[in-house]
Order: sequence, then C-alpha cells, then structure tokens
Amino acid sequence: MNGAHDMGGAHGFGPVCPEPDEPVFHGEWERRVLALTLAMGATGEWNLDTTRFARENRPPAQYLGMSYYEIWLAGLEALLSQRGLVTPDEMAAGRSLARTAPVKRTLAAADVVPALRKGSPTNRDPSRPARFGPGILVRAKNIHPSTHTRLPRYVRGRVGTVQLVHGCHVFPDAHAHGLGEDPQWLYTVSFDARELWGPDADPTSSVSVDAFEPYLEPAP
Repeated sequence: MNGAHDMGGAHGFGPVCPEPDEPVFHGEWERRVLALTLAMGATGEWNLDTTRFARENRPPAQYLGMSYYEIWLAGLEALLSQRGLVTPDEMAAGRSLARTAPVKRTLAAADVVPALRKGSPTNRDPSRPARFGPGILVRAKNIHPSTHTRLPRYVRGRVGTVQLVHGCHVFPDAHAHGLGEDPQWLYTVSFDARELWGPDADPTSSVSVDAFEPYLEPAP
C-alpha cells in the first residue's frame, strides 16, 4: 500500500544515525510488546503478513508520531479487536473482564526458543516455470494498491536487472488478506541508482530489491 511506512528513498527524513551501543529494548514494556506479538502470532489467529499490514495501515501522522514498538502495539491491538479477542474496555483496564472465545493454540514458555529457532519457511513448490532469469531486464510495475504489498514505492516504474531467482514463496499481497498463500516466484532485482534518482545519483551505486513475479514485467 502507499503509506507512511514506505519511507525508502524518500526525501526529508535526514540521514540514518545509528544509536551507539543501542540496547535491544529501551524499556521493559517494549520487551513485553514483542513477547505478546510473538505469542499471539503463534495462536494461528493471523499470519505474519496480516500483522505487517495491521502495523502499516494507519494514518501517516499517527504512524510517524509513534516509536517502533508503539506501532507494534497498535497493530496488535487492532488485530485483537478485529477478532473479538479483546474489548475496548479491557484494553483500557489492562486486564480481562469477561470470557472470550478460545484461540486455536497457545505457545508454552518452554516452546518459545525452539519455535523461534525453527521459524516459518515460506518457500513452496512451484506450479509453473519462472518467467524471468538472471540477466533479464525487467520493469517494476507502477502499482498503487490500497492493500498490503512488499514492492517499495521508489522502484515502481523503474527498470532493473534480475540477479537471482529464489524459487516460489508465499505471496504476501494475498496472504495478508486471507486469500491463501498464492505462491509466486521471487527474484532479486538490481536497480542502478541513477535509474532510481536521476543523473545526480552516485554512478557507482545500485540498490537490490527482492520482488515477486506479479510486481514485474519485461522491460521494453
């Protein structure tokens, strides 16, 4: 979607300045938000792509005014509310006020580390040959969906070269909205900096983007 979260290549945000010796969490509440998000994701009530859309799908002023884990918390609250797992009164009280429908499964404390180590592979068996191969010129489609997408805004309409073919993977654009996995071929596409930002860009620089096949078309 076109949202405030898609800041790659945008002007006006200044340089990225890493915090020296930055801690993993800046407060105990951030640690708790991460734990709650992972625990609820393990219930199977929604998937990773759904949570991403829940975080990015909010007004720009609200998104830009929040810290990283405040955005995570807002996304989690939205999903809990949509599924009827938590009421507004319970969110305000910070505790359960009534019995709710049981979730599909729960993540026990002893299972957290094994679950994180295992991960959730997204590669799937292909149902058709890849449309593109290494060295092929492609254009990223100039799309502007109101739903979830992993295609960065700054490469849309630009021509790049396929560098790698990663096989078929779960397609986030469908998966985020309950439309099934819809596996699609995934490519690494390299874009010259001047193609993205004009002749004043560094001629020695390029940007690589992992792009799904529905995002791409043959370059003219």
